[in-house]
Amino acid sequence: MEFLQQNWPWAALAVASGGMLLFQTLKGKSADELDPVQATLKINREDAQVVDVRTADEYLKGHIPNARNIPLADLEKRSGELAKGGQPVILCCATGARSGMALATLRKAGIASVFNLGGGLQAWERAGQPLARGKRKK
Repeated sequence: MEFLQQNWPWAALAVASGGMLLFQTLKGKSADELDPVQATLKINREDAQVVDVRTADEYLKGHIPNARNIPLADLEKRSGELAKGGQPVILCCATGARSGMALATLRKAGIASVFNLGGGLQAWERAGQPLARGKRKK
């Protein structure tokens, strides 16, 4: 007990960080978010389209092979291009934040089978998945 009284800031930090971990575990992920393995399966089994919503410069530095680049700013006016194929759409960006916003845009445009790559390209790379560099696929 004396240890806790003398080190209360550290004890409080330990309790807070444990609480955050517990919250993240209990929260889980949403049904429209895919991890890199799930995204790969959807690409291979369902011929999902991958759409990178980062800027053209970011895309050229590294992207998922065969991903189309439609920057977030252009997505609403170009959403019709994605609805034509009827296959699932996987959205990605650097961290999953912009692609999360893009998901709402495509749902509003009437595309039902749309998913967000949770953690974005950072998670993709951490999972050991390949990246392509260079030429932009529009």
